[in-house]
Amino acid sequence: MSSPPGAFCLVLHTHLPYVLGHSTWPHGASMLYEAAAECYLPLLRTFRGLFSDGIPPKVTIGLTPVVVEQLADERFKEWFTHYLVDRIETAQANAGEFRYRGDLHLAYLADRWTHHYQDLQRVFHEELDRDIVGAFRGLQEQGAIEIMTSAATHGYLPLLCEDASIQAQIRQGIETHQRLLGSYPRGFWLPECAYRPRSAWAPPAEIQPPDGHTWWRKGLEEFLGEHGLDYFVVDSHLLADGGDPLPVDVDYEDTLGKLWGGLRRRDEPPRPGWEKTTNWAYFVGSHFEDHPPVACMVRNEAVSHQVWSADYGYPGDGWYLEFHKKHMPGDHRYWRITDDRNDLATKDCYSPEMAQSRVHEQAGHFVGMLHDMLEAQPRPHGRRPMVCAPFDAELFGHWWHEGPMWLEQVIRWVAADPRVEMMTCREYLIDTPPATAVNLPEGSWGAGGGHHIWLNDNTTWSWRRLYQAEHRMQHLVRTLAGTGDEQLTAFLQQASRELLLLQASDWQFLISTHGAPDYAAHRLVAHHTDFNRVADLAERWARQEHLSDDDWAYFGSLCDRDRVFPNVDPLWYREVHHPA
Repeated sequence: MSSPPGAFCLVLHTHLPYVLGHSTWPHGASMLYEAAAECYLPLLRTFRGLFSDGIPPKVTIGLTPVVVEQLADERFKEWFTHYLVDRIETAQANAGEFRYRGDLHLAYLADRWTHHYQDLQRVFHEELDRDIVGAFRGLQEQGAIEIMTSAATHGYLPLLCEDASIQAQIRQGIETHQRLLGSYPRGFWLPECAYRPRSAWAPPAEIQPPDGHTWWRKGLEEFLGEHGLDYFVVDSHLLADGGDPLPVDVDYEDTLGKLWGGLRRRDEPPRPGWEKTTNWAYFVGSHFEDHPPVACMVRNEAVSHQVWSADYGYPGDGWYLEFHKKHMPGDHRYWRITDDRNDLATKDCYSPEMAQSRVHEQAGHFVGMLHDMLEAQPRPHGRRPMVCAPFDAELFGHWWHEGPMWLEQVIRWVAADPRVEMMTCREYLIDTPPATAVNLPEGSWGAGGGHHIWLNDNTTWSWRRLYQAEHRMQHLVRTLAGTGDEQLTAFLQQASRELLLLQASDWQFLISTHGAPDYAAHRLVAHHTDFNRVADLAERWARQEHLSDDDWAYFGSLCDRDRVFPNVDPLWYREVHHPA
């Protein structure tokens, strides 16, 4: 039987900042509990159900290292158990309240919430043995999904001042993936799909006044290739704004685990811009002969828009569960979106049956879109096109309650259709390797396509602090690391953790989007303060100064709270391997 003429590569990226030990509600650990209950467990249940029915989901899912570390933390497993119990008890209380006042439909919905969380409780404890990370790992080992890694704390890589910081973010991401997911990752999710090519660089003028000094920095694809990674995902405007595709020949020998051993330029002119399409993969960069090659998959804008758009996407359908209207106590939701007005008082009661019917209709419409799009694509030399659709995983279940149900139906119908095949990103790259290389411009998938969401008048202060910490970390390691002093190493390790946490892209995002500006600003200041305080302890210890009981108590509590990345290596900050 011949292969289907087109491929669908669904990419789900899941990320949250480090919140364990940093308050609970409304911002803090509750963010992780909600994501686990409303997204991670429903997705796992969906994937495992499909696989047991003989349908490998073939979804590529990006699990950021900081999320994996938190899900594996025993504190999360204990506290999440209490969270599920609370959800069950508040739903039961809601049901009693509704029955008392004669709202039988709302009581029925409250009973559904009770059963829903009881089932999640059973899955978490009995099916998964409280090991969400292990469940994802098992699916990957069975060939059902592919798991990508990312930067350790989702640092916004193009704006980091030191290449050593980029190196540390990537190496810690790989280390966590190997330790907790049991394999060497081959795909890498660039945080915020933010990319920077090789170029002469100086800090943005908003952060640091220009002094005329610039220096050459490697493109992000160079870091990834040198670390044995094969591919990443970019937004469509980066491809559109990039150079014409350059034909290349691929070497498949001596790959050392990578898909490709090297690239050579063909003796033919670049291909015209009309050949650039999101339906192919491309090698990245103009210096691809200097490092192991890396490919990019490109977001298909039309398909993504159909799901993600607030105005036209499926999640805005009036029959789906309204996210913003909640009942107290418990914050359970009992109403449907109803219409596009913002007046929550006008929302009608939710109908699970009508929502399910809309899921089936819209899943069918989506698969039809895939067919039409793929059948319209040329297939030169038998190469088959693909549609790459990356989404934040939290859309499915958290923001869009019916999302996992829709996803399951799409995968089932694609599996039954001979015209399209679900493939992980790496499977597609093995099946249809890139034939050309493109030079991509700098940018992200944020609003406007640039860095504005992360660098603006409200966030420049944070980057100044971050740059100060980057410089100090490099100085600390160059002057103090490698002495064999275990306590000094412990200080430097904790300083590394605080710097990684400080670098998370979440803080600037939450400030710029007004999602949680006070919380984000507090976290930025706190991690910057903790980094410098631990750096002070390291320097004082190296000078053999006395540390007080308060110093030791502070350091012990900090290590207990921010216990992420247990074997972080401060030497990653000493020097950059293969500098530009």
